[in-house]
Amino acid sequence: MENNSPGEGQMTKAIENQTAKIPSVVYLSAAIASIALSVTFKVMGKKHDALFVGQWVAPFLLLGIYNKIVKTEGSE
Repeated sequence: MENNSPGEGQMTKAIENQTAKIPSVVYLSAAIASIALSVTFKVMGKKHDALFVGQWVAPFLLLGIYNKIVKTEGSE
């Protein structure tokens, strides 16, 4: 059975093939690093910078989940 959904094309498959090459630990490390940087900014009294960098954690973790799904389920 072929998937004929309009959103799945050659570009999507190419992106998924490239993102699947990135180890999952990269995304987790990026999330932890952004937490550490946010705490550092907070201690330095840079409240707005701390909030800005602290908001990076969720996207990094979501990218890691997407990466894991692509690796396990494939792009089919």
